Amino acid sequence: MYDKLWLIPFFPLLGFVVNGLLGKKIKNEKVIGSIGTLAIASAFVVSCSYFFQLLGDSVKVHEQVVATWLSVGQLHVSWGFLLDPLSALMIMVVTGVGSLIHLYSIGYMHGEEGFYRYFSYLNLFCFAMLMLVLGNNALVMFIGWEGVGLCSYLLIGYYFHKKSAGDAAKKAFVVNRIGDFGFLLGLFTLFWTLGQHGVWTMNFRVIAENAHLLGTGSTVVTVITLCFFLGATGKSAQIPLYTWLPDAMEGPTPVSALIHAATMVTAGVYM
Repeated sequence: MYDKLWLIPFFPLLGFVVNGLLGKKIKNEKVIGSIGTLAIASAFVVSCSYFFQLLGDSVKVHEQVVATWLSVGQLHVSWGFLLDPLSALMIMVVTGVGSLIHLYSIGYMHGEEGFYRYFSYLNLFCFAMLMLVLGNNALVMFIGWEGVGLCSYLLIGYYFHKKSAGDAAKKAFVVNRIGDFGFLLGLFTLFWTLGQHGVWTMNFRVIAENAHLLGTGSTVVTVITLCFFLGATGKSAQIPLYTWLPDAMEGPTPVSALIHAATMVTAGVYM
């Protein structure tokens, strides 16, 4: 019943590829905007169907494994998706609000140079954000985590011919890397600590089932939590890693609505 979860991130990815490769040849703004908007709107329709299906389902956690990604020694990482009440709510926000912002952008960005580039970046951002909230393990989540960071850099620096926009994009990129370093340290510590108990995993469900092995209130739990918190402060622009957010207004206004108000800054809280 939940075997089509992959369609949710697939549609915006498809929109990114089509506009990214063919947008310069298409040239027609309405066609380019329609492709980008329909891509995220299609993801919204699928998200709605799964959201309401989950509401009426007695089992609230569903996992879909698409393929094996890594298999090295004790480490086996799948490429998969996990739907639970929290991620179901987040995909509704990302695709629902994202669809409205895409639609508004068709008029707002009218006449701008690189119109196709803007919509391909927006679709890529939505794809990365959906991978972040739907990933069934920490590595898939981290791919989405880095993806939204890349897209924020590209979109904040959309007017790259302006030095202020280029500087703002670089500032956002560098500050977020500091947070990402904390996230990775926490991830490595968690993986290694559980591994000492024979549980070599990145899967969220398995981590949750074996969290008791870390020891309630132990030093290692405090260290892991603080490392994750550093990652969250970077992505959600909290003290002390908030300095990139005011300068991020150099990007087009719809970018601020999508990234810095509705979705990316909630990624830290979600994580």
